[in-house]
Amino acid sequence: MKIMASVLVSFVVGIAIFGQSTDTQSFHQLMDDHWAQTVKEQVYYRMDSDAWRPHGKLAEVTPQARERRAKFNHHVLDQLAKIDIAKLDQADQINYRVFKFERETEKEGNQYFDHLFPINKLFGFHTYFADAPASMSFRSYSDYEEYLISLNDFPRFNREHIELLKQAIELGYTHYGPSMEGYEITIKSHIVEKAEDSALYIPFKSFPNSISTSQQDELKARGIKVINEKIIPAFRELHEFFMQSYMPNCRTSVGISSLKGGEAYYNFLIYFYTTVRLSAREIHDTGLAEVARIRGEMDLIIKQLNFDGDFAAFLDHLRNDPKSYAQNEQDLLEKVSFICKRMDGLLPTLFGLLPRNTYSIKPTPFRGAFYMAATSDGTTSGTYFIGTNLKSQPVYTLEALSLHEAVPGHHLQTALAMELDMPEFRKTLYHAAFGEGWGLYAERLGKEVGFYQEPTNDFGRLTYEMWRSCRLVVDTGMHAFGWSRQQAIDYLMENTALTQDEVTAEIDRYITWPGQALAYKIGELRIRALRAKAEAALGQDFDLRDFHDVVIGSGSLPIAVLEDLINDWIKSQR
Repeated sequence: MKIMASVLVSFVVGIAIFGQSTDTQSFHQLMDDHWAQTVKEQVYYRMDSDAWRPHGKLAEVTPQARERRAKFNHHVLDQLAKIDIAKLDQADQINYRVFKFERETEKEGNQYFDHLFPINKLFGFHTYFADAPASMSFRSYSDYEEYLISLNDFPRFNREHIELLKQAIELGYTHYGPSMEGYEITIKSHIVEKAEDSALYIPFKSFPNSISTSQQDELKARGIKVINEKIIPAFRELHEFFMQSYMPNCRTSVGISSLKGGEAYYNFLIYFYTTVRLSAREIHDTGLAEVARIRGEMDLIIKQLNFDGDFAAFLDHLRNDPKSYAQNEQDLLEKVSFICKRMDGLLPTLFGLLPRNTYSIKPTPFRGAFYMAATSDGTTSGTYFIGTNLKSQPVYTLEALSLHEAVPGHHLQTALAMELDMPEFRKTLYHAAFGEGWGLYAERLGKEVGFYQEPTNDFGRLTYEMWRSCRLVVDTGMHAFGWSRQQAIDYLMENTALTQDEVTAEIDRYITWPGQALAYKIGELRIRALRAKAEAALGQDFDLRDFHDVVIGSGSLPIAVLEDLINDWIKSQR
């Protein structure tokens, strides 16, 4: 019977392969080869950096490694050109378009100097490394072995990045100095007195039952040794370099376009983050129009509340009202949890397709709210981190924030993507315009299911939308139209509900991370435009649940591919 079963399986597999076109087989093999090389290199193109976890030997960032990856990408594009997309089935045609888009964008990006900016005001290679263990899954002894390999490899990884920053200094491609002031704390916080106080020691504080006591003691000892002897000294080396070499050589001009080749680089960054070809002028003008529209809606709410004062006075009132803030961390977490659980129960009214994996809600004292995706093997949940600086997290924005970061925003979209039957390279893809655009769209979606009943909460939602619209103005203003840092700060203070400290931090983020902040509003506007088109075309036959399933049912997509998917869906519904 075993022999017969084996023959039958081979026969069925043979039929399946035989039924595939040569182009299909070649395409699948090319994707498999590319993924194998990606895993080997440990460089995942267009992956959300918050989702990165070290796994064994860390990536190489030397000139030789970059050249090796560029040549391989060139080879992949050559092979891809030999495949006839018309001979692929519908699913593979989408895979082909996304794969080609990524490889061509990677090729275009290789001609610029993005690698010379491995740090920005918010993050850096060192912060991603140090923050990752808190959200990693350690289920076996081998998981710890892989982690220890990463820890031992960090000094080399660190030195290679320092070499990149030295090259940046030589070429003049450094960050704007005032925007990087205080950044050293992201390094210094990991220079601890003893290994047990390091964020990188967290995995050694608890172990699964499958690991014996003697093995636990051995792993702890190895962890302490490598952190004390390699990790902490590496952070000292980075701190010394940053303070003595990098900061004194930071550039004095604000915009990235001030650098040689900077204008072309900024145009590429616009394309990379929005996945559409838009000029800085088009984006700037769109931002101005959105700011005017949203301001009108905000003024209506102020009038509805019978507030005696102008816009600035109302913002001051909200900022200074004790009711605008949670009483303590526990109170904040409870408010967030209630909002999320309420939306959990409403998801079936908006979606037909829902993910299996869940999410947790955790406090973070080090930064504002963000979402960290689960591991691809499904052994961890997604995590919605909420900042616990109470004065920086007013309760009137909690509904919008939670819908953006958790459900129906980032968690729903990301968790679903990980569970879809698609090539491995697509499971880790994160197109900022799609992901952040969906998150911003999700904020507005709450109005359709009963959120924002309190006018101040709806005002809070509008403050977030205003904030993302202002980004279109100030990011292009500074990087394309010569705006000063102070000019951008003044514009954000005049039009948003952010505090002075928050505004300054935001502007420094945009200065040191050009183009990324454009993705939110551009992506949201494109998704809303697609919905409006579908509603107009289908009339009473428009099904919102079906529309949403199409939008997020194929993973993260470039906007152009998403537009084609929706257009095809509209035709099929007719």
